[in-house]
Amino acid sequence: MAAMARKILVVSDRRKRSIPHPGPGLCREYAGHRREPSSNSQFKRLNVFVKSRLTCRLRNDRHLGIGCTFQRQNPGQIDSARTATMLRNIRISLWGLIAGLTVLWLLANLPFPDDLTVITLRNLLVQYSGVIGISVMSVALILAVRPVWLEPWLGGLDKSYRLHKWLGIAGLVAAIFHWVASNVPEWAVSLGVLAAPERRAPPAGGATVDIVTIESVLNGLRGTAEGLGEKAFYVAVLLIALALIRRFPYRLFAKTHLFIAVAYLVLVFHSVVLLDFSAWMLPLGIATGLLMLAGTVSAVLVLTRQVGKRRKVAGTVEEQHLFKDMNVLETTIRLDDGWTGHKSGQFAFVTFDQSEGAHPFTIASAWDASDPRIMFITKGLGDYTDDMPERVRVGSQAIVEGPYGGFTFEDTAARQIWIGGGIGITPFIARMKHLAKNAGSQTVDLFHTTPRLAPEAREKLTADAKAAGIRLHVMVDDEDGLLTGERLRAAVPDWQSASVWFCGPAAFAKTLRRDLAAHGMACAAFHQELFNMR
Repeated sequence: MAAMARKILVVSDRRKRSIPHPGPGLCREYAGHRREPSSNSQFKRLNVFVKSRLTCRLRNDRHLGIGCTFQRQNPGQIDSARTATMLRNIRISLWGLIAGLTVLWLLANLPFPDDLTVITLRNLLVQYSGVIGISVMSVALILAVRPVWLEPWLGGLDKSYRLHKWLGIAGLVAAIFHWVASNVPEWAVSLGVLAAPERRAPPAGGATVDIVTIESVLNGLRGTAEGLGEKAFYVAVLLIALALIRRFPYRLFAKTHLFIAVAYLVLVFHSVVLLDFSAWMLPLGIATGLLMLAGTVSAVLVLTRQVGKRRKVAGTVEEQHLFKDMNVLETTIRLDDGWTGHKSGQFAFVTFDQSEGAHPFTIASAWDASDPRIMFITKGLGDYTDDMPERVRVGSQAIVEGPYGGFTFEDTAARQIWIGGGIGITPFIARMKHLAKNAGSQTVDLFHTTPRLAPEAREKLTADAKAAGIRLHVMVDDEDGLLTGERLRAAVPDWQSASVWFCGPAAFAKTLRRDLAAHGMACAAFHQELFNMR
């Protein structure tokens, strides 16, 4: 069985200062996509694969193109397929939402009028873009409250934030399209390209109805809704754009991003008033209304700072150790009652200063309820983490919220390969400390690459690996050279039967993943956390 499944853990430090840092020690997850063979003979081979329970490994070759090497499927590869499934779930959630809303919109508007004028077309596009925009923003707000019940579907909070980001981008695109579609006729009239449309005559005095209805109230608010909606649009565009600018400081990002919830509430008012009243009784109106209701509740929770409140535990900084040469800080916090425990590889949001706010850090310790301490290892990468040694002291109070994340090393593979780059070693330290107390049956190779490694840090890492029964490969750039796919394959001859767990810079992960895939790595065998707050 040892040859049937192998899991590889790799740590690398190809970090670039331009990479935004939501918090040191957090990783990204990726799984390759299976490509279908193109020839009949290859389809026959796939038929054999189904019947004999063999799995197809992609092999890229510059001259031969894409080929398949058939190997018997092992339990670890079955579990690693969950990575690809979780990434697929993000795409399904995003495009499924947009497609579903599009279908409901078509059902509400088909058949289109026979006399499809410019104004009629403009009204249809304004309604469609408005429905899409407010709906995707609603789901983004729902995800902003960190719903733990969605983690199994999406594969962890890191995947949730990735979906949150793309929903925000989709909302931004839809809002801009909505704004342009709303103003195009006015621009065309001012340029003389389009004749000014005739305005409806006001009702005759004798036709005035004294009965107040919901529709009449909403119609009376149309002018206000249009004006406020345009202002909220400008604010939302600015705030979303700032969130996407990686050089914008995290501290300011966290504070300004809060105001998107305010802009959203104004846009909900804008949408409720201006959506065609007859649409509220149709599936389109019901679905949009429910999403806006859930989004409104979420926005209120965000603005009243209730997000994660039940998962927050107070604590006191008990120990600190600074590795000066590496600019790395170990911080140990003794937690008060309330922490339910965590798994290796998970992370938490930590607040040392209320004015600074919470930062996400990977947990670097195993949990022991009899000794309720938790450790974080952070590296100065700019902004807040550079100043942590001076700003956070022994005795300082802290608030820890969590745990979150699905990078938890859970599969049935006989072997694992871990790769950690620089501060990306953090989740693997936590796992080693767990294995030291709870022996596992898996054989693990840990690759740690870093520009520099203090002797004391090397001693600690070596001791942790020995206690956990891990085979450690340390590679200091200037002394040992860079880690490549070729060197990894030489160090672990049966690497193809292993799953790979990677925590480090995204660019290095991409290069390594492509290299291993080109030499036969199973499509879904590469685990990498997607976590990024921006």
